[in-house]
Amino acid sequence: MASKTELYPAFTHNIYTFRRKVFRIFGGFFQVYDEYGQQIMHSEQASFRIREDFTVYASDNNQPLLRIKTPQMLDLGSTYYVTDMQTMEPLGALRRKFLMSMFKDEWTILSAVDQDIGKVTEQSIIGALASRFINLIPQTYIVTSSMGVQAAAVRQHFNPFVLRYSMTINPNPEIDPRLLVAMGILLASIERRQE
Repeated sequence: MASKTELYPAFTHNIYTFRRKVFRIFGGFFQVYDEYGQQIMHSEQASFRIREDFTVYASDNNQPLLRIKTPQMLDLGSTYYVTDMQTMEPLGALRRKFLMSMFKDEWTILSAVDQDIGKVTEQSIIGALASRFINLIPQTYIVTSSMGVQAAAVRQHFNPFVLRYSMTINPNPEIDPRLLVAMGILLASIERRQE
């Protein structure tokens, strides 16, 4: 994992807000803000693609930073591969556990060599089930490393019109922050389909 000094500045924050743009007809558009409310990244989901494909850009210069793409055509237990667009380095992958996610969202975080390095789970099974029937109930996710250490928490904010998540990354999370940002964007995208 790259150190903070080697990362693009947008990936060195500890607090992020992910917001889905409203009134987008084709594809998805997601905005990423820092702890001061400044938009630092945005992501576009390619329209009319059989396989899902997101590109994350720096908002100040529109430079491509990440690509999140799945080779699968069906969104059941898809694995989303994350690539650093500056170095073309594969960073790892995010795999959704389809059967588990029917009741409580669960993802596995994989390294670039396909090693399990963490997981993302909804905090409460009761809240998870309720959110599937009542869209106004916010979801909370906990990100833990493979050693069982909490790396981050992701909270959905109550708003019936705008989908918004905040992510707080703990110091020394043991998981590459670029993978965590990709996870925030995917959660916003998957939630869009559950509404």
